Amino acid sequence: MRLSNKSWGMWTAALAIVAGSILTSCNKTPGYGRRTANNPGKKSATTGAEFSFDENDSTNFFVAKNAEQIPGPNLKFIQGGRAVLGSQEEDVMAFRDNQERTVTISNFYMDETEITNNDYREFLFAMKKNVSADSLLKLEPSENVWSGAMSFNDLYQSYYFRFPGFNFYPVAGVSWVQANVYSKWRTEYVQEIIRKEREIDSTFTKNQLIERGVAMADFRLPNEGEWEYAAKAMIGTQYLDENQEYGRIYPWDGRGVRNPYNVKRKGKQGDFLANFKRGRGDYAGIAGNQRNDGEILPTNVYDMAPNDFGLYHMAGNMNEWVYDIYRPLSYQDFDDLNPLRKDGVYDEVDNYETSMLSDEFRVYKGGSWKDVAYWLAPGTRRFMHQDSATNSIGFRCAMISIGEKGK
Repeated sequence: MRLSNKSWGMWTAALAIVAGSILTSCNKTPGYGRRTANNPGKKSATTGAEFSFDENDSTNFFVAKNAEQIPGPNLKFIQGGRAVLGSQEEDVMAFRDNQERTVTISNFYMDETEITNNDYREFLFAMKKNVSADSLLKLEPSENVWSGAMSFNDLYQSYYFRFPGFNFYPVAGVSWVQANVYSKWRTEYVQEIIRKEREIDSTFTKNQLIERGVAMADFRLPNEGEWEYAAKAMIGTQYLDENQEYGRIYPWDGRGVRNPYNVKRKGKQGDFLANFKRGRGDYAGIAGNQRNDGEILPTNVYDMAPNDFGLYHMAGNMNEWVYDIYRPLSYQDFDDLNPLRKDGVYDEVDNYETSMLSDEFRVYKGGSWKDVAYWLAPGTRRFMHQDSATNSIGFRCAMISIGEKGK
């Protein structure tokens, strides 16, 4: 049966109406768009079930709208990236234990200052309620680190940690083990403050708090790669095409320890940029209106200008504990993404028959008020037993960065 032109026209119109109704019905199907952590939608895109947005609701499937990480007080964001780590200074000690290599470090956070006497006393005050007197005594910094058979520094045994004038000077006499206990306490203490501020149910588990965006990432000691990367702060030398103009021996521009600029870094041209030992018997320079490198002993944690990441005293003032176990050949074994040595795997103690190395020896970095300029370079490294303490080693905390904001 042949259809006339008129009939064909009617069929074409009918098909168009049917197709239009089908498309219209399809358009009525819910469209969810691009979902992000900050904009999850009202319903599940895969089941259509409605989300619960009540943070204290544990009976329905909860989805957080506030997905921004809570980094904690005193922390600076350190944007990760590719970097050349290792010693760029002449290896005058002939250690050859940190050869240059290219690695990538993930985003993380780091304390802008060293942990102060005031910070550590707050920790001891809080721990007094939770531990025995004997346990509390084990957490006290060693004030004996100031005594010496042939020096008159013993007075600092009584005053450096407790006198208000030293409140915001870096804590001294703290071992690697004590620094780790402090970091764990700080995580729990700050976490509880945030939970109370958000009025979250105190019976929730840590996983439930994480799902609500309330759980803190752990405060911890930075690993050696993170510390060195943050100290160099190479973001101040970069072009948009990912090239860097020059390397840095110290956490600032130039090849020396003095300010090469007449404006930058809040100081006069020629001023020292760190608190360190300038030479044999010279800890600060001659007297005057202001000693040129801060103080004779440690100085306030905000003295000197910060580096390009906003971190103070990443050279001088105090050496700082990092997480890593010390091995001379770590640079050969490290992964090239977020390098860390947790133990002696691949570089066993048996390889060093005449040494005293063990998995209890930890790396410290940065140089201090009593170290010469060589140790101010971020690539230099030394080690000490994790239960030991001195008047020249302190610490600061770090924290991982969890996800990208709003993605």
